[in-house]
Amino acid sequence: MTGKIIKGIAGFYYVYAQDNEIYECRAKGIFRKDNQKPLVGDQAEIVVLDEAEKEGNIIRLLPRKSSLVRPAVANVDQAFVVFAAENPAPNYLLLDRFLVMMEKQEIPCAICFNKMDLPEAEDVSRMAQIYEKAGYPVFRTSAREGAGVREVREFLRGKTTVTAGPSGVGKSSLTNSLLPQAQMKTGEISRKLKRGKHTTRHSEIVPVGDDTFLVDTPGFSSLYLPEMEAESLSLYFREFRSFEKDCRFQGCQHLKEPDCGVKRALETGSVSRERYENYRLLRQELSEKRRY
Repeated sequence: MTGKIIKGIAGFYYVYAQDNEIYECRAKGIFRKDNQKPLVGDQAEIVVLDEAEKEGNIIRLLPRKSSLVRPAVANVDQAFVVFAAENPAPNYLLLDRFLVMMEKQEIPCAICFNKMDLPEAEDVSRMAQIYEKAGYPVFRTSAREGAGVREVREFLRGKTTVTAGPSGVGKSSLTNSLLPQAQMKTGEISRKLKRGKHTTRHSEIVPVGDDTFLVDTPGFSSLYLPEMEAESLSLYFREFRSFEKDCRFQGCQHLKEPDCGVKRALETGSVSRERYENYRLLRQELSEKRRY
């Protein structure tokens, strides 16, 4: 029987199997010998040891179509990063760090600004337009009022989506308003794991519909850029791409070089000042990291 690993903790892996049951499994020692570690999101073949207690062993991992390093999860179709209009105020440098991570790992990403019913939403709407212009799908929602829920639900349908964002942005409230069955499934998983109230301390997958899964991840307040050369950072700011052909120098870093197409686009407003300044900050961070 095959299934999807929806959570891994303390050496146990919880597999949502073909029969819509959740099995508590151990991984066979062969995985350690082959230096292969099961990830949340892996499709796995299991053998059932105790049908009544829903216990088994993972005997084989199916080939992965994708994998993320941070959070560590496999077979993700897309990412959905949630920030709030206020409480907490959006940190756009943190958002750009996450987008760079997803770009580097070739995972399509959408952005959601929640709590758009708050007065601070006007400035957030301006930033939302900047990210839309950069080429990202952007959703504006209010979990409290139900605004924007239908559009996001359609975006998630039929996909395995990793959701992420800082603590307190209303990610869990939004998930429950988007897909009420997710709350029910979370309750079922919590009872199986014999853990009281559900809190997100580890990445886990919640099955919420036909071929629709949400990968819930712990809230983050800081992120480190993945290992990369400082010179490659511009590759992951997607709005730069159409202007780099106008740079005089191949491999232009868009900093102090003359005749830079990206800097010309910055002056005309085709590249946003906010995104460009974040690029400079992240570029400096990578340069200093290499130095030390």
